[in-house]
Amino acid sequence: MTPRELAEKYGLRPVGVRPKLSEYIRSIFERLDFLGVLASSRAQAENQNTYLGQIWTILTPLLNSLVYVLIFGFLLNSRKGMDNTIGFIVVGTFTYGLFSSTVTDTAKSIRSNIKLVQSLTFPRVILPLSTALKDLLVALPGFVVMFVLAEVSVWNAQGLQALMPHRWPLVIPAIVLFAIFSAGVGMIFANFASRLPDTIKFLPFILRVGMYASGVIFSISHQIGNQHWLLAGILEHQPIAVFLNLFRQSLINESSIPLDGSYWWQAALWAVGIFVIGFLTFWRDEARYGRE
Repeated sequence: MTPRELAEKYGLRPVGVRPKLSEYIRSIFERLDFLGVLASSRAQAENQNTYLGQIWTILTPLLNSLVYVLIFGFLLNSRKGMDNTIGFIVVGTFTYGLFSSTVTDTAKSIRSNIKLVQSLTFPRVILPLSTALKDLLVALPGFVVMFVLAEVSVWNAQGLQALMPHRWPLVIPAIVLFAIFSAGVGMIFANFASRLPDTIKFLPFILRVGMYASGVIFSISHQIGNQHWLLAGILEHQPIAVFLNLFRQSLINESSIPLDGSYWWQAALWAVGIFVIGFLTFWRDEARYGRE
């Protein structure tokens, strides 16, 4: 038999060659168990070397929320356009926390696992995908706390009649869509970071700008809309702001954020579109990872 025939017989592949997209996707599905184990084991290991352990998965977003509520909600009096300041900021900070951690961790996924990349043959996209899944698993207890705080704040600020239990189930598809979107953004940054390590250094500043440009801690329409209506319109329909609106529509009774189906269509398009772009961007350079 020729070397080519022997290679085909035993399933050997050329090193440094990007697989066809169909083969690549199939190989990912064949390794879903590996992806799941990688995500769950790392989620369990999160904060393992600290005294409070997994409590930090709840404590970190909770403390962030309290700081922003105190500074922006009360000291700087940025409550314009908010019926429920505490609920508005709590939902914003908890939700953006998932996006920030997912993008940051996923961007590092290739470089932080370079030994694994160089030692084993597997679709490299499993690393950013498992990292995104890990961050989602870690964030879930925090989302339970976010839900409780949001509903308590609604009851405290607006009364029992303001609770909207018929909207609560919408939180589940909102989390799923947001996780898909965040993974897509993370794959794009993981590709950039594999080429330019300085991307990791710039990322915190990019995420900080994203936080202030997305209405995490203030109402975009009321803080910016009066003077710059065009800028406010753009910021309100950029993806992160759209996702924040989904969560706020589901959990708090804000007169400025009524239930609007158009936001769900926008969120679905953003999630699928960015995920596909991130996946294709990552697959395009599959043969290069670990060989720089």
